[in-house]
Amino acid sequence: MNVESIPLALYKANIELQLRISRLLQENGHHWLESMQQSNAENIAETTAEIEGLLRSANWQALATLPVESFWRQFQNRVGDTQTINQLAVKNQAAFMAGVQQALESWQKAVAETLNTGDSEQSLPDIFAQWGAAWPPAVGSRKKTARKGAN
Repeated sequence: MNVESIPLALYKANIELQLRISRLLQENGHHWLESMQQSNAENIAETTAEIEGLLRSANWQALATLPVESFWRQFQNRVGDTQTINQLAVKNQAAFMAGVQQALESWQKAVAETLNTGDSEQSLPDIFAQWGAAWPPAVGSRKKTARKGAN
C-alpha cells in the first residue's frame, strides 16, 4: 500500500465503524420495540380477561371485592414485568456492547494494517509529519498575538 492510499483506507475503516455502530443501534432499538410490544400484548390480554370475568359475574359481593383483588393482582404482575424488563435490558445491553466491542476491534485492526504496511518505506511518524506539512506552523502567529495583547 502506498502512502497516497492511506487516507482513503482510514476513511473506509472509519465509515465501516460508523455503519456497524448504526446497525447495532437499530438492532438494539428493534429488540426493545419487540419486547415492549410483547409486554403490552400480554397486559391487554390480562385486562380483557378480567373485564370479561366482571361482565359474566352475577354475584354482587364478588363484584364489590373485585377492585381490591384486581389492584393487588395487577400490582404483583407489574413487579414481575419490571423484573422481566430489567433482565431484558441487561441482555440487550450486553449484546449491544459485545457488538460495539467487536466493531471497535475490527476498526482497530483495519487502521493498524493500514498504518503498518510492509511495502511502505516511511515510518508512521514520517507519514504524520508529511500530513502536517500542509499547514504552516502556528508558532509565529502566537507570538504576534501575544505582542498585540501586550500593547
